[in-house]
Amino acid sequence: MRPLVMGILNVTPDSFSDGGQFANVPAAVAQAERMAEEGADIIDVGGESTRPGAAPVSIDQEIARVVPVIRAITGIARISVDTRNGAVAEAAVGAGATLINDVSATLGPIAAKLGVGYIAMHMQGEPGSMQEAPRYHNVVTEVCDFLSNRAEAAAAAGCGEVWIDPGFGFGKTEEHNLDLLTQLNRITALPYPVMVGISRKRWIGALHTRSDRRIQSQAPEVGVDDRLEGSVATAAYAMLLGAKMIRVHDVKAGWQAAVVASGQISPDEMYEKHQTVGGDR
Repeated sequence: MRPLVMGILNVTPDSFSDGGQFANVPAAVAQAERMAEEGADIIDVGGESTRPGAAPVSIDQEIARVVPVIRAITGIARISVDTRNGAVAEAAVGAGATLINDVSATLGPIAAKLGVGYIAMHMQGEPGSMQEAPRYHNVVTEVCDFLSNRAEAAAAAGCGEVWIDPGFGFGKTEEHNLDLLTQLNRITALPYPVMVGISRKRWIGALHTRSDRRIQSQAPEVGVDDRLEGSVATAAYAMLLGAKMIRVHDVKAGWQAAVVASGQISPDEMYEKHQTVGGDR
């Protein structure tokens, strides 16, 4: 079975990649329909930016952003809510979400109470300050221990579907991210399926810059909208090491990578069959 593809739908004005693009319901619905057509299994709706340096928003504001969109896209695909607030999670589930994607890894008991799936992510610190000076003795060991603890707690509370996410870019340097990626098999060996969110992250831009011989070493890193190749390559590597879900901005490319990485179709067959959006799948 191929890994699942989660499409990112930020209904925020300030997310690092697509902030403001889908902040109204008609635009969000159109994007959800597009992602479903391109192969998204799950659409992840977020109403609070957690990019590095982001300021928190009020619970009422977050609910006002996500609930109308979730109601409007119910039935298009499975819906996840990207939140670290219990009240937002409850409102989103009431509107139709069946999965809580939690960057704080604190909402396991709420997911259990509501009878929905749960994703616990690792983050060192808070979004506003997490990238100032992240430090670990051993990042892979510490992330494994943290995620094991939070996943076990969610399962013990009665949550029947528990995922874990190493939290690439959340309180991690480029070196930390690369250590997590190259040793992801240690995380996928844990008794919980792993989701990875690598798409368009800043460290991917830095890798792009260094990989392009035409760009001088002093040049600024590749911009957020030009990180597709690195995003797909690292996601494919993660899937080969056992990741069971990828969270992506570019759904069609992510879906194609998931199919190829799972061995269900060869690259040549992919080229022949999937030159247009929504090919046979």
